[in-house]
Amino acid sequence: MGMHEARGNLAKGFKELMLRWQEARASWDDARAEQFEETFIRTLEGDLRTAGAAMDQMATLLHQARRDCE
Repeated sequence: MGMHEARGNLAKGFKELMLRWQEARASWDDARAEQFEETFIRTLEGDLRTAGAAMDQMATLLHQARRDCE
């Protein structure tokens, strides 16, 4: 699996998580749910953006390394 495919899978998984989270929030609407969202969901969202940027950079470096080794 290439870096772009891995990044796509990560984005797809996060999208699925967000859909499930919205379903859960429909019936779980209290201070604990808000705390959970703030602590885990929003934090994860930022971490995934950072990971995506790192994966893009790694894809570029891998492409360059392959080109240099030809």
